[in-house]
Amino acid sequence: MKVAVAGCCHGALDKMYETLQFLEQRHGQARPDLLLCAGDFQAVRNAGDLRCMAVPAKYRQLGEFARYYSGEKKAPVLTIFIGGNHEASNHLQELPYGGWVAPNIYYLGYAGVVKYRGVRIGGLSGIFKSHDYRKGHFECPPYNQHTVRSVYHVRNIEVFKLKQANGSGQQPKETKFLALDKCLPHRDFLQIVEIPHDPNAPDHLEYDPEWIAVLKATNNLINVSPNLWNMPENNGLHAKWDYSVSEDDTKEVLEEANRNLQIPHNFSAMVPSQQQTEPVHRINPQTTEFCAQFGLTDINYRIQQLREQILKPKDEEEEEEEVDSSGSAEDPSDYNTDTSALSLSVNPDEIILDEDSADEDLEPSSVEPSADRPDNISTTFSEVRILPDSMTVSPNDTVGTADEELEKSNESSQAEEQSLSEKLLKRISGENEESSAGPKRIKRRNQAIYASKDEDEVE
Repeated sequence: MKVAVAGCCHGALDKMYETLQFLEQRHGQARPDLLLCAGDFQAVRNAGDLRCMAVPAKYRQLGEFARYYSGEKKAPVLTIFIGGNHEASNHLQELPYGGWVAPNIYYLGYAGVVKYRGVRIGGLSGIFKSHDYRKGHFECPPYNQHTVRSVYHVRNIEVFKLKQANGSGQQPKETKFLALDKCLPHRDFLQIVEIPHDPNAPDHLEYDPEWIAVLKATNNLINVSPNLWNMPENNGLHAKWDYSVSEDDTKEVLEEANRNLQIPHNFSAMVPSQQQTEPVHRINPQTTEFCAQFGLTDINYRIQQLREQILKPKDEEEEEEEVDSSGSAEDPSDYNTDTSALSLSVNPDEIILDEDSADEDLEPSSVEPSADRPDNISTTFSEVRILPDSMTVSPNDTVGTADEELEKSNESSQAEEQSLSEKLLKRISGENEESSAGPKRIKRRNQAIYASKDEDEVE
């Protein structure tokens, strides 16, 4: 059968189908039976999908897929594609096991294997990034600036599944590498190849029974956590590491499906096309039906459960806060809530930082009531400070002199305080002696040196 293989589509479906029609009319080539698109398909339905595509804003164009999604157009050739790094990730995430994105256009999912006319067609979506390879599929819309890119990164679970799909031990076939360009003018973006097929095989898409058996065997390995994890290996750390399937497992799948593995045409539009909508996390009925048929776990449903578990404690805390606040307003409290007396009470251990108390701290006699204050005023100090001997002054001195000496004593060291106090006491004692002896005299400094018998007295 003839199979057309295209490179990056970038939403230019009309150009690809017109090219196939041109080859049929101009060169007489038969229309291919199948079209394979190897990434960057861009199944963009509306403006909401554009915001989930990791491209600069100037490259965000709706493209031509929206008309195929709405049913305005239909693909003339059965088209199968895998995802790349420029995709409407929210749309493709609805179909982790694959499904129809539009009539006659099928997506293989994160990783998938199908059969068409007896030919097995497998694919792996996304690109490889080592820092996300060992994570689970934890992303869901609306994406942030990190998850909008990590959502299309390949995960180890998908590679592990594909490794189990060749359990029959067949020798590998020939590999053909096609370096195809983007769908642009004067570019080699399309090539038609001949592939042998089974002429007795049905002319429709079918599930591959071995692949379904692999999905059932690895169903318990589904991970929706962003934490790094390793797949089971034969290293003594895992109870089971071989998940390859046998012929009995394949026969069991056929019996469960009554030997009818035809992929149903159950496409249904989930959102309006070419309209402004917000990207939200959706569960596609195609995935629900597929998981119910083969007993698999819906990855999107698991993600939704995990989100509810994370958000539930927050909602409960908010409800408890609302109940507490409403209960305090309605139910009378057993405690006295009158705070009118608090303004009159004084804490003896509290340091009052007002200007009056600061001024009082500078006065030596701050513990005594002043003359212009009532006698019943109580001090706010927890204990009376006893001044050292060096700060003691005679009651005969004026207040101004005492303040000057106190400031000097606070600023100087202990040695200077002692010397100043000694001088002060000598001066005071000398003045007291003079006042008792007779009229005041102005004494000369160091008078003892210059003293003489004929000392003149100065009035």
